[in-house]
Amino acid sequence: MTDYQAYEKAMRPEDLTRFFVERSNAGDAAGVAALYEEDAVMAYPPGSLTVGREAIRELWAAVLAHRPTFEPEPPLPTLVSDGIALTSTPPADGTGARAQVVRRQPDGSWLRLLDQPEFAAPTA
Repeated sequence: MTDYQAYEKAMRPEDLTRFFVERSNAGDAAGVAALYEEDAVMAYPPGSLTVGREAIRELWAAVLAHRPTFEPEPPLPTLVSDGIALTSTPPADGTGARAQVVRRQPDGSWLRLLDQPEFAAPTA
């Protein structure tokens, strides 16, 4: 079993996106999964859900095997209320958006609870 506690923790909600880019570009699927709560839900691949940290790790292991490169994207302002935050970024190509609901953990760090990594405006 992976020791997710061994990874550096996000002490601000915005750290999660930076860690995602760094760990993805390093090919570290377990490091990406460490950014999620145990029962997190991710809306990926498009049209389906991936539920749970282990399923997220397996998904990212398959994606990262193709060695994609991720570039940092400037975030929109983070919204925070009572230990819950909404982080989001507009993709560099100008299509759709990315959004995550993150939650403060008992140790003060932040983890992703819900992740919508890509979505586009509905078409008529």
